[in-house]
Amino acid sequence: MVESSQNENIEILTYSEVEEVSGYIGNFDVRIRKKARLVDMKKCTGCGTCYQKCPVKVPSEFDMETGMRKAIYIPFPQAVPNVPVIDKVNCRMFTKGKCQICQKLCQAEAVDYEQEDEVIEDKFGAIVVATGYDLFDASVYGEYGGGRFKDVISGLQLERLISPAGPTGGHIVRPSDGKEPKNVVFIQCVGSRDPEKGFPYCSSVCCMYTAKHAVLLKEHIPDVQTNIFYMDIRSAGKNYEQFVQRTMEQYGALYIRGRVSKIYQRGDKLIVKGADTLAGSQVEVEADLVVLATAITARHDSKELAKILGIPYDQFGFFTELHPKLAPVETVTSGVFLAGACQSPKDIPDTVAAASGAAVKVAALFSGDFLSMEPLVSTIDTSVCSMCKACIEVCPYKAIQEEEITLRDGTKKKQLKVLESVCHGCGACVSTCRSSCIMLKGMTDEQIFEELMAVAQ
Repeated sequence: MVESSQNENIEILTYSEVEEVSGYIGNFDVRIRKKARLVDMKKCTGCGTCYQKCPVKVPSEFDMETGMRKAIYIPFPQAVPNVPVIDKVNCRMFTKGKCQICQKLCQAEAVDYEQEDEVIEDKFGAIVVATGYDLFDASVYGEYGGGRFKDVISGLQLERLISPAGPTGGHIVRPSDGKEPKNVVFIQCVGSRDPEKGFPYCSSVCCMYTAKHAVLLKEHIPDVQTNIFYMDIRSAGKNYEQFVQRTMEQYGALYIRGRVSKIYQRGDKLIVKGADTLAGSQVEVEADLVVLATAITARHDSKELAKILGIPYDQFGFFTELHPKLAPVETVTSGVFLAGACQSPKDIPDTVAAASGAAVKVAALFSGDFLSMEPLVSTIDTSVCSMCKACIEVCPYKAIQEEEITLRDGTKKKQLKVLESVCHGCGACVSTCRSSCIMLKGMTDEQIFEELMAVAQ
């Protein structure tokens, strides 16, 4: 995340939230709340003394609660700029009114407890939505022990344990006792392809990151044994199938086709009970660590953001593109583009492709002096319009607005206008208009009549 000023006209904001969006393509009015870091970014040198000495420790959201962070902390290791944030919910200065260790030790005098949120209003030509995703709550599957057994973790938690910048410095250990796991069981499709408890769609990335985890486990712990319960292996990308085969043949991962029915504890071990549908038998596997491939879900606040932006979403909360094949990164609101897993579960290559497509769309939008638009757009005969505003209510694209004009005699008059750059020519306003004052260009009654006469001749 970056917050810097590269020139007089560009400012990149972080630790901020969009509160309101109005306007249209090329002329969006956006209100942004720049939240108070309680640290002056201009003074902070990123020395790290403040969070090293902070006495408060709470579970780290970035490490998926596999590690701890301080009340003043860097959001994630590669954050740019390297400026910490104070968590007011857990900071003793705000909960108990005392401490101030970070402020006392900061030689740059950057800690500012009085800092307030700042509201910024500005104009933007285009908007790219790239809000990411959330993970399915595995505790729904009580039989898997998610949330009850410390050694049942998600794939993203294992990712943080494997990372050299993670809470264990890349050393893979069991959360319960800190020992190296020798038998690891992976369970696929936890919340995916399960309309009864989870979601009916495939999360797209689980098969491949599970295979990657099996490889990394073997490289970190040579004598580890990995068992993977799966429904189907979906490895459709370039060289994906070869990677899965290599995981089996060179790294000894044992793939078991079947579902897990129950996980229970026996001593310090976890017993994974399931079915092997290929062998036609029940199996029990003893595990030190169980990793759940939890489903990718839409962000919890995606529907609220969709309402702010005026874009549609599906029944699962993912944002909907204008056309799945011909306009995969565009939305019904002209000037708003989609990138990444906010649209649907995506792996890295698909996310990069979508982000590149959205960036090119924005660049193409800004490259010309004029906008290209469809010829079939609505037009309003203001001399006949009764200002009932029924067209405004039915327009799904918010392409009709009310404006105030000044007549020659100096009096002011309100009338409706069509934003041609926003209109998609759907005709909803035409069929709704009570006074028949709205027509589609190229589809007026006179033009249609002339076409019919030409055919008749």
